[in-house]
Amino acid sequence: MESRKKQIQLRQKAQFEQELADRLAFLAGKGAEPTKTDKDPIVRKIQADIKAVNNRLRLLAENDKLTEARAKAKADKAAAALKAKESGEAEKPEKPKKSEQPKEKKEKPKAEKKPAPPKAPEGDKGGTPA
Repeated sequence: MESRKKQIQLRQKAQFEQELADRLAFLAGKGAEPTKTDKDPIVRKIQADIKAVNNRLRLLAENDKLTEARAKAKADKAAAALKAKESGEAEKPEKPKKSEQPKEKKEKPKAEKKPAPPKAPEGDKGGTPA
């Protein structure tokens, strides 16, 4: 699946680069200066699209590296366990135990609640009588 995503992103990048080249050629044909072409909104949008695709490709590459590292670590761990089992040392590493006595919780005195002020009668909205 990842390779398919990567292929799609590469295809989009090539398409955006072609659009950018076409737009720059069009602007050059109109006689626009290179400083003006950098400020062209269409050129800037295409450049932003290319930058976004590059970022997605970078993230896909990082994800691939992480996946490979995890797979290698898992294989190494399995090989070490197999080797330990063959040599007769089937002992599992012991985890440190938590203290067997439960910790006592300190009770905090609860704050006293103040009584709520009396409510106004429902018929009286607090406005002036008319």
